[in-house]
Amino acid sequence: MKEREGQEEIFSQILRAGRRTYFFDVRGTKAGDYYLTITESKKFTHDDGTFHYQKHKIYLYKEDFTEFMEQLKQATDFIINEKGEEVISERHQKDFKKEENDSDGDSIASSDFTEINFDDI
Repeated sequence: MKEREGQEEIFSQILRAGRRTYFFDVRGTKAGDYYLTITESKKFTHDDGTFHYQKHKIYLYKEDFTEFMEQLKQATDFIINEKGEEVISERHQKDFKKEENDSDGDSIASSDFTEINFDDI
């Protein structure tokens, strides 16, 4: 058990997700009860190679667990129902735009096309 900022840490789990890391920490109060902190830590790299972490923290208390979990489930179900489970990200979109297929199914790089601005014609 660790002691942080006066609250006793009882249980911890870590979820690594690319540049983000999520920490789920159960802590003890001075009164002997438990609460949950969820921390998102995101790594940012500077041009010179140095980096820093930006952290966001949520404190979740037992009296809010049921409603929080219901709301989280509704929100995540909505996203999956509306957009499916495929991840669509900026990186994915860049890769998709880089390579397309012609009518024969052969790969064509987007750089093979000439960009035309109709205002110039």
